[in-house]
Formats: sequence, structure tokens, C-alpha cells
Amino acid sequence: MRPKVRAGRRRARRHPVASGPVGARFEELAWRETPIGAISLRRRRDPSLGVEVYEVKLDDEFLMSSLFPVAEIELARLGLAPLTGRDLDVVVGGLGLGYTARTALADDRVGSLLVVEAIEDVIDWHRRELLPFAAGLAADARTRFVRADFFAAVADGTGFDPEAPRRRFHAVLLDVDHSPRNVLHPSHAPFYTADGLRRLADHLHPDGVFALWSDDPPDADFERVLAEVFRTAQAHVVAFPNPFTGGESANTVYVAQR
Repeated sequence: MRPKVRAGRRRARRHPVASGPVGARFEELAWRETPIGAISLRRRRDPSLGVEVYEVKLDDEFLMSSLFPVAEIELARLGLAPLTGRDLDVVVGGLGLGYTARTALADDRVGSLLVVEAIEDVIDWHRRELLPFAAGLAADARTRFVRADFFAAVADGTGFDPEAPRRRFHAVLLDVDHSPRNVLHPSHAPFYTADGLRRLADHLHPDGVFALWSDDPPDADFERVLAEVFRTAQAHVVAFPNPFTGGESANTVYVAQR
């Protein structure tokens, strides 16, 4: 989960809403105080678009919205596209609304999915199936949730699977920080260096893929860092319509292969 609003795709307009029971314009589905603030999941009806919108907030800040899932979906599709074979072992770093994890499971080549999420409440939303578009994610026999700090797991070398330290994977799909330059906590910054990415690559099989979501345009400096570590690296610009602006917004998905 990301404890700040992001520009473009993530930013939700602050519509006036009325709290109340199911059927009202706004319903709070879950709320809990956490060490980083009050995390809440809410559902509302957007009268201008005529759709139900699911949103995540941290205190008064909007984190993400079901109106803009395109880049999370493409993170999984683009990240898995270079791989061959079957029974792929995949890690998703950052669960959020579940679009990346659910899209990975839609690929029948995926044999196991390990979801690394730092906030237990977010995992609980999916176990309780509060998000209809992510239904089946927790129930899928291939899925296992791990409550852990993704970046600490890379930095200390133990890896993502507490049941199998140093286990290797075919793909790691990461969507936590705003971008390699705009991180949520200073402790994340070393991950985006050549040394940090080499530690990540140690958890990949030969020909394994690392894919990263970013809210910023392609970053030439970060692409050069990726090229130091991986055999191939490419930045994909993912554009999508923004009904609030009447135009397009865009995110970046980096895909690098050993």
C-alpha cells in the first residue's frame, strides 16, 4: 500500500459525499488505525459517471481508485509476457486493490502467486472479498499472502517466502512506491540502485523478470541502472482515459529480464 496520493491515475476528486447505510452515496467498508495512519476502504456511487467506485484512503489522503486500474493490470501482463514455460512462480509486491495479483492469476501459466503486503488490513479486505473485481484472489489455491516489508526482504537477502528462504521466482511485480525517485520511506531508496537491484535479481531464476509500476514518466537514469543489472530493460508508457480531465493520463511500467 502507498501512504500518499499519486498524481494522475491515482488522484481522486474530493466529491461531497454523505455517510450512511448501503444504498447511500457513500459506504465505509473497513477502517482501522495503523502505525502509518487510519486506513479505510470505501465504496461510493459517482453520479457523473454512473458507476460504483472503490477507494482507499490513509487519513484524509486518497491512495487509489478502482476507476483507474489500467496500469496495475498492464504491470502483470507486461511483466509476464517475456516468460516462457509453465508453472511460473510469481511475486507481487504491494496488494492494493488487487488488480495486479488478479491479472497474474488470469495467466494459466502461473503456478504460484506470493503476495507481499506490509499492512495486514489490506490482506484482510481480500480475504473477506470486499472488492468484487478481485473476487477469488484469496480463495485461489495458487495464492499465498505474506505480511512483510518487501524492501527489507530484499535488503537482508532472506527473500520473500518465509517458508523457503532464498527461494527463486520467475517474476517479481512491484507496485509500492510512487516511482524510483519518489519513495514512500527513505529506507526504500537503496533498492533502486544497481546494488539493490542485484540483490533483487538474486531472487530470480535465470531469464526471470522484474517489472515495476511508476507514476512518473520514463526515467533515463533509472533505465541506465536497470541496464547495469539486467540483460534487457524497457520502459512502457501506459496511457488511459481520465474521465475527470476529459483527456489522458499515463503511468510507466519498467520490464527488465535477467
